Amino acid sequence: MSTPKKSNQTQPSRFSVPKKIAFLSLVLLGSTATVGCNALTSQVPGSSNAVKAEQPASAAPISALPRNILPNQDSNFVTQVVQEVGPAVVRINSSRTVKTEQPDVLDDPFFNRFFGPDSPIRPGNKVQRGSGSGFIFGSDGRILTNAHVVDGADTVTVKLKDGREFAGKVLGVDTVTDVAVVKVEATNLPVVNLGKSEDLQPGEWAIAIGNPLGLDNTVTVGIISATGRSSADVGVPDKRVSFIQTDAAINPGNSGGPLLNQRGQVIGMNTAIIEGAQGLGFAIPIDRAQQIANQLVSTGKAEHPYLGVRMLSITPEVKAEFNKNPNAKLRLTEDKGVLVMGVAKNSPASQAGVRVADVIKKINGTEVTDAGSVQQIVEQSTVGKDMQLELSRSGQPVTVALKAGAFPAGQKQ
Repeated sequence: MSTPKKSNQTQPSRFSVPKKIAFLSLVLLGSTATVGCNALTSQVPGSSNAVKAEQPASAAPISALPRNILPNQDSNFVTQVVQEVGPAVVRINSSRTVKTEQPDVLDDPFFNRFFGPDSPIRPGNKVQRGSGSGFIFGSDGRILTNAHVVDGADTVTVKLKDGREFAGKVLGVDTVTDVAVVKVEATNLPVVNLGKSEDLQPGEWAIAIGNPLGLDNTVTVGIISATGRSSADVGVPDKRVSFIQTDAAINPGNSGGPLLNQRGQVIGMNTAIIEGAQGLGFAIPIDRAQQIANQLVSTGKAEHPYLGVRMLSITPEVKAEFNKNPNAKLRLTEDKGVLVMGVAKNSPASQAGVRVADVIKKINGTEVTDAGSVQQIVEQSTVGKDMQLELSRSGQPVTVALKAGAFPAGQKQ
């Protein structure tokens, strides 16, 4: 992502807080390969009732059950989901051309004496290739995938399960949520059924379909392990997503593929795993992905409302450690809320008079207890909407009014 201009840099805090959180290393799931170059990687770095098994009519001991206990026809719901949804899951191959430059040291006559025209690194153009997954949500050829699968690509090719291939056009990319929409020129294509992710509960079934490590149409199954994982929890603080966590096995190449419930409805879009961990996969809730996709289809871009503050959730532990810091110029008196650690210049918060060390207590009358809830409330707003912040400033209540601004591309909130 591009480096923000100086005018958008946050003001440094007048105090420091011991670093407690070590960001996790995330692996974005777009499988990559190269042609004479390094692998194409991302710069970044979505409730239903579970199916109940029928109970036997009698509670006979296992030893007394007949040998033909299994039915002749398996009613496996996973198989049914795959048969219904599989044709709408696609493989996305992308490539881009990058220019390589010869290091200045190799221009030295001393090195030219040894290498001459056979320098180990020669300037020129090289092709980087990558692959990921996606799913068709419009019969006219609209496909959802991850931004890091197609961002910056010169060419995009979409391959269907039935073997057909189409040239893809990127309608829009949103790196803030890692959502992209690709369009192919075709009609009457198979489509997925989009579900709802708002009411998902841990323990519900989760089915992933994608193309991990080049193995097309791979199916894995697990459960929803957790919901509402913040970007900071996952280790990608530059993203504005509240992730679904699943233990359904996903790997590089699964990026952009669907996460489904037991009814075959898409509830999320697989996007990342934690490097070195097992059973920890993350997906963008489909409600969020669909919201962004609608903007990308309509305008080619997505707008994100923002305040322009850097925040820290206050906990008893944070308060205690903060007040132990001998270099702190003030003491933290609040037991809960969200501490303002920095304010971006010319941001809505700056223009409204929000200051470093203010504690955000409520937004539009809703109490906030952590930075994730602040981000969620703001994200559910719209650019230009009036917002009211209730703050605690040096122990005194302060109320400020502002309008949500448009999140500047490449800037972190």
